[in-house]
Amino acid sequence: MGLSSVLLYKGYTLWQGLLLTASLLTCWHLSTTAKVTIESVPSPVIEGENVLFSAKNLPENLLAFAWYKRVKSMRFGIGLFSLTSNLSATGPGYSGRETLYRNGSLWLTNVTTKDKGFYTLRTINRSGKVVSTTRMFLRVYSSLFTCGRPHPSALPTIELVPPNFPEGENVLLLAHNLPTNLKALFWYKGVTALRKFEIARHIRAPDLSVQGPAHSGREALFRNGSLMFYNVLWKDNGFYTLRILTTDLKTEIAHVQLQIDTTLSTCCRDLTSAQVTIESKPRYVAEGGSVLLLVHNLPEDLQAFFWYKSVYRTDIFKIVEYSSAIKSTIWGLAHSQRELVYTNGSLLLQNVTNEDAGLYMLETLNRDSKIEKAFVQLHVKKPVTQPFVRLSDTTVTVQSSVVLTCFSADPGISTHWILNKKSLQLTERMKLSKTKCQLTIDPVRREDAGEYKCEVSNPVSSKMSLPVRLTVRKK
Repeated sequence: MGLSSVLLYKGYTLWQGLLLTASLLTCWHLSTTAKVTIESVPSPVIEGENVLFSAKNLPENLLAFAWYKRVKSMRFGIGLFSLTSNLSATGPGYSGRETLYRNGSLWLTNVTTKDKGFYTLRTINRSGKVVSTTRMFLRVYSSLFTCGRPHPSALPTIELVPPNFPEGENVLLLAHNLPTNLKALFWYKGVTALRKFEIARHIRAPDLSVQGPAHSGREALFRNGSLMFYNVLWKDNGFYTLRILTTDLKTEIAHVQLQIDTTLSTCCRDLTSAQVTIESKPRYVAEGGSVLLLVHNLPEDLQAFFWYKSVYRTDIFKIVEYSSAIKSTIWGLAHSQRELVYTNGSLLLQNVTNEDAGLYMLETLNRDSKIEKAFVQLHVKKPVTQPFVRLSDTTVTVQSSVVLTCFSADPGISTHWILNKKSLQLTERMKLSKTKCQLTIDPVRREDAGEYKCEVSNPVSSKMSLPVRLTVRKK
């Protein structure tokens, strides 16, 4: 049957021999045949990927089959395939990205989140009767779901390695999430990027490192942006700043606080003259939560104190000023109506948002007009979203290999694997990727079969994926 015999029928291009079928496609109350199944490969799908709706166990002696987007309307028909003529016709639901195959499968390219939803496959026999109606739901995840590469929204961060250390220890200020178009980076002692506080800088081209005025002789700058401190001393306590310059001349800033752990120290120190310090309680706060910036060692002869949402002492960043002499509180331009201030200098921030993250400065003034500054970094985290697990193959044979990938849309997470509702016990045959989001089993054994899940977490929340089942068969 040639293309010259194609007719237009209610938005579909249908062959004359299939007009009876077209009328049957409007009936949606026929029984569903359990034998026909549809499998999404891959499953789930990340936007931008291609997906195959693989049809299994099609009935024999079919005349045609049709694919629909959604469940109950002919208006969303994607296409019709004639098995007698080996030709296909498109419908109103066709987007130009679909291909129908003779085996009943549907190929969809460059998937978007708008493609999420139900898809229906209907088969028609040579008597013009609907033999089966099979539906499946396509889950499409945002392209933010990643594994093994930096999250698109991840900002540069600095990790202390080890996180707790005594005086005299070596400490690495490990930089994460540096941009790929890095031009230069600079390390500073303190919270401001001024030349006199510069410890060292590294220029990517011509791969050159230069020491700055604040270099003590105990720091080493690495090409990956990390800074090594040798033989840390008490005077090294405080904040450090990493400034990053990209090839398009954009600047990013990251801070880290270096604090020697007094519980690990072998000597005793006089803490009566300790400087003013601020502790964030909790250290990490979820969006919508509350955080207390708790002040320690406030001067006994305090005359006044000032809070700033910045490292700079300007009116536009001032949150509040408090006079202990007359017990008066004056709110500044940076007051958001969500702060409470206490006479001990502490500041409570309620209903925290992501915009509240960053450095805060407390400035104290004593009766001798001596000014002292202290800083604290507020870390705000969003609760994690649910991850999902993808198998390289759901059914494998003994002695083969399989890869399980945990996809998450959240930056700065930890990943944990679960097998049959118990924490996965790693064996010599199992290998985790650097970020633990990918698990490789090689070679596979029968005991590896079962239900796998992954759990992702950050300091304020955790979420578990839906389970996926791995079937292991004999060779």
